[in-house]
Amino acid sequence: MSLDRVVLWRHGETDYNAALRMQGQSDESLLTEVGVGQAQRAAPVLAALRPDALVTSDLSRAAITARVLGKHIGLEPDVDKRLRETHLGKWQGLTRAEVDAHWPGDRAVWRDTPDWSPPGGETRLEVAARAGQIVDELDAAGHRSAVLCTHGGLISGLTPLMLGLPPPAWPLFGGISNCHWTVLRRKRGSWRLESYNTAAPV
Repeated sequence: MSLDRVVLWRHGETDYNAALRMQGQSDESLLTEVGVGQAQRAAPVLAALRPDALVTSDLSRAAITARVLGKHIGLEPDVDKRLRETHLGKWQGLTRAEVDAHWPGDRAVWRDTPDWSPPGGETRLEVAARAGQIVDELDAAGHRSAVLCTHGGLISGLTPLMLGLPPPAWPLFGGISNCHWTVLRRKRGSWRLESYNTAAPV
């Protein structure tokens, strides 16, 4: 085991985020001016952690965010579709209000039940499992510190998976704000939470 730090970094704000629209794996929206600024402020803070691996979701909002950090640390981000956000099925592209109107109460069930999925979508368990494969591969490849530029739903699943928590405890981890990050450190063979939903100074 060589990997001792993993940073899970959510992409900057998009126009979908600003409109409270359910984005999922849709790749239509772009970073807003606010989102670009968030990435630029976060990059030097994350660069100070000296990552030797930078991997990004293939969705544009994450890839653009990752490239901002890549310029600071001299790494071209590796792209891996396993870091994509949760597929939201029939919810993708709808606003939260529209989802609540058509599926009353289901968003709350989704937040609190890791093995429940939106109609036609993925569960949090499935999302965390595919992302966990990347952590294992980075470890096997000899990396010591990695930044994964990804999405809020994935982070809220991968974090408790890495900590070894049972699925009923996963909802204890709330949402991740745009361009905030989570840091996990491995000590004596186990992952421990160093910070959650951390932001760069404004």
